[in-house]
Amino acid sequence: MRIVIAGGHGQIALHLERRLAGGGHEPVGIVRNPDHVGDLEAIGARAVVLDLEQASVDEVAQVVSGADAVVFAAGGGPNSGAARKDTVDKGAAILLADAAEQAGVRRYLMVSAIGTEKADPDSDEVFQVYLRAKQAADDDLRARDLDWTVVKPGRLTDDPGTGRVQVGAPGSIAYGEVPRDDVAAVLVALLDDPATARTTFDLVGGDSPISDALASL
Repeated sequence: MRIVIAGGHGQIALHLERRLAGGGHEPVGIVRNPDHVGDLEAIGARAVVLDLEQASVDEVAQVVSGADAVVFAAGGGPNSGAARKDTVDKGAAILLADAAEQAGVRRYLMVSAIGTEKADPDSDEVFQVYLRAKQAADDDLRARDLDWTVVKPGRLTDDPGTGRVQVGAPGSIAYGEVPRDDVAAVLVALLDDPATARTTFDLVGGDSPISDALASL
């Protein structure tokens, strides 16, 4: 499979690209910084330099054309201000969906965040702006005629992946941590399982093997 990943130099994306390349797939990471190209190539991925805050739908559609799926794993970053939550976490996600529709790519995996549905609608605090931006991007995607899946991880860690997780409908499981590598493993499993399309779920570390957890959705 050819998988195009927005936010290709992000920590989840790098785990995902490594896993996809190791499985014989063709990961393509969209990166903003040309200095990051070598990092992707070193793990077997191809890099495309494109700023999703400035790119047009046509430019992104050219990149995703012919892909089997797209993955949105981009983000404004923990130290970015409220404005970039809107332009990246929301705007770039919607841009990728527009491009996927234009290019005829139906499968779209969204890396969202747990608790977005509980965002304070009146707060100017950056984290609340982030949650609202993620929720708006999720809502936009779910309104489209695409084979989308929205994954809402808990607090991300750099611990080694365990291959065991807990999943559930939004708000149905306790907030917790999950290794980034396990999030990437879940994304790979979703790509292999079309039955998971049009589902939204929270994801934290747990006791169930990933395949069993996803089968419970």
